[in-house]
Amino acid sequence: MKTEAVVLRSFKYGDNKLIVDLFTRSDGRVSFVVPLPKSGKGKIKKQFFQPLSQLTVEYDLRPRVQLQRLKEAGLAYPYVSLPFDMVKLSVSLFLSEFLCYALRGEQRNELLYRYIVDSLQWLDECREGMANFHLVFLMRLTRFLGFYPNLDDYEEGSCFDLRGSCFCPHPPLHRDFLAPDEARKISLMMRMNYQTMHLFRISRQERNRLLEVAVRYYAIHIPDFPELKSLEVLKSMFD
Repeated sequence: MKTEAVVLRSFKYGDNKLIVDLFTRSDGRVSFVVPLPKSGKGKIKKQFFQPLSQLTVEYDLRPRVQLQRLKEAGLAYPYVSLPFDMVKLSVSLFLSEFLCYALRGEQRNELLYRYIVDSLQWLDECREGMANFHLVFLMRLTRFLGFYPNLDDYEEGSCFDLRGSCFCPHPPLHRDFLAPDEARKISLMMRMNYQTMHLFRISRQERNRLLEVAVRYYAIHIPDFPELKSLEVLKSMFD
């Protein structure tokens, strides 16, 4: 089978192998064991498996096998700026760690796959005004994972119930909610998209707080969602 894939993570296994987690267009998340060539002449190269690389891969999917084997791999979309721009690189490292957990066990979902690769290509081509990219990416991703916030019930003074993914006129009977001031910012954040996000003036403190809220929101809806090591690095990136 030949398909497209995004690298979620890779790590060394033994002396000459990699374990690679891919989110594939045809089969969802799949893990592979990849032998590394002893010379630079091999078809499968180690540099293909950097976080969020977009690949074309070929493999035979074997049922009930934990680690699949790649036949071939090559770049489907060579990034122009993502690996070389410090800010974009920090965003991409955060997203790769985040997607590792957000897509745990995710099956085939072509719309989700397309959203991820289109977003990454947009970031790669973007020249300015990208400070809110990760916020837009995270909140719009919830549409594909089943807990997109219900915005229809928002009224001035509403709270936001993080568990119920909805606005409510009064605080719920648990602690996982946002008071009206922050709930208003959630409504604001959900109106942003990649084309308009540069028009929204948000301070670093507000942006980092919204990022913390978004990650907490995922942790409520995805079991065993861990603390993200790259979060603090990303929070230091934008003015």
